[in-house]
Amino acid sequence: MTKVLITVNDPPYGTERAYNALRLAANLLKNGPTVELRIFLVGDAAACAKAGQSVPKGYYNIETMVKAVVLRNGVIGVCGTCMEARGIKDAELIAGTRRSSLDEWTEWTLWADKTPVF
Repeated sequence: MTKVLITVNDPPYGTERAYNALRLAANLLKNGPTVELRIFLVGDAAACAKAGQSVPKGYYNIETMVKAVVLRNGVIGVCGTCMEARGIKDAELIAGTRRSSLDEWTEWTLWADKTPVF
């Protein structure tokens, strides 16, 4: 089994880094039980886990992409300090994502075989 930790730093919109990170995550999870995936959202990427995103028709929706990763058993942690700095409450998070911490991010980094960063 390959253990992958994807770290995302950029906001959900404005750059395509979060979009590309979630595309990679979904594609990795297509390998089923051969991949165990965790995503850590830090900095402006904390907003990727905010529920209720509304985007123009025809534009990608990060919330939908996050939900797809969760449905395929991807684990998504959101930096608690970054959430607080951006006024994001636990109750506002997409179902299946959760507040996390620097300690857990460190633990996940040591756990992972591969650690792409976006």
